[in-house]
Amino acid sequence: MNKILVLMTITFFAALGYSQSKSKADKDTQNWRYEIEAVSTGAQGSYLIKVWSYSKKPVVAIEQAKKNAVHGIIFQGYTGRPGVSGQKALASNPNLEQEQNEFFLNFFAEGGKYMKFVSLSNDGSVAAEDRLKVGKEYKIGVVVSVNVASLRKDLEAAGIIKGLSSGF
Repeated sequence: MNKILVLMTITFFAALGYSQSKSKADKDTQNWRYEIEAVSTGAQGSYLIKVWSYSKKPVVAIEQAKKNAVHGIIFQGYTGRPGVSGQKALASNPNLEQEQNEFFLNFFAEGGKYMKFVSLSNDGSVAAEDRLKVGKEYKIGVVVSVNVASLRKDLEAAGIIKGLSSGF
């Protein structure tokens, strides 16, 4: 009986720590502070980008890189570099995030739909030059692949963005 009580106590505190870490990650992400740069041409229909995320805890920045990558593809786009072209944001309406607030809150919720469009290309490992201390926080660079073709189709089907053929 005591072993069960101890196990339940450990599980409770582990879950509490995990949820606090998640809420910290979500708090950092709500500010949407990140930078995106082109890495190389990804597989057809996908972009291979490096996302620089900020947080006081490096593990939080790494965790949020996927969410930041999808957010950046939808709302920011990125500039190119020699040999790799830049991309415009999927959303042409600068107020889209506020106008469709409920949709995006659910879309970017922890474990939300955004997860099906993104994967870490470097298994979450971060090179030493991609881990920078900036003041009291870290700036972490993570290479991410975003399936933009599927993301676009999903947002079009939900009526969030217009299709490529509309307006011509």
